[in-house]
Amino acid sequence: MIAKLVGEALFAAARFLVGGQARWRGCEPATTQRIYFANHASHMDTIIMCGALPGYLRTTTHPVAAADYWGSGPVQRFVALKVLNAVLVERGGAKDPLAPLREVLEQGESLIIFPEGTRRAESLPGAFKAGLYHLAKDFPEAELVPVYLTNLARAYPKGAILPAPISSAAHFGAPIQLEDSEDKAAFLARAQASIIALSGEELPGENA
Repeated sequence: MIAKLVGEALFAAARFLVGGQARWRGCEPATTQRIYFANHASHMDTIIMCGALPGYLRTTTHPVAAADYWGSGPVQRFVALKVLNAVLVERGGAKDPLAPLREVLEQGESLIIFPEGTRRAESLPGAFKAGLYHLAKDFPEAELVPVYLTNLARAYPKGAILPAPISSAAHFGAPIQLEDSEDKAAFLARAQASIIALSGEELPGENA
């Protein structure tokens, strides 16, 4: 009960400060198993993504969060595990970082991941790490939904204590899937492009 109240207060505060409204442009909210994958600009990304989902989806949709930040103290850990329903992963450890993600998907539930693996100040996502490819290959029944988060690098840049009142939104695109015989590099480039398409921008030199 406490976690639910904290969550509602947290999402309301985020909406008041930076917006974060959901824009369902290529799909609608659904209980279908999904892997939502988004660009990563700030620590607000996880909160905005969870808050953009209808309440009935939050209990079965787990954001993937770095243990070195979200598990670094009792407050962060409570918010991550009890409020956001997150899966904490160790970065750079000896263990397989995808193991806890596979456990979630094996239970038929959904994930929110940030395939770049780290925050970027740029408006467009950088190259994706291989995790999304391996999950798509191992769980072909899960819908892969691209999400573009606007303005969060400006609203909550690295080093900021409080977010700035800059409007943001979560744009949900049409699901993609790993095609038969599609190699890792081609799939990851296409997944990255699906987020960029939602932004309306282009990578520098794309049409050069």
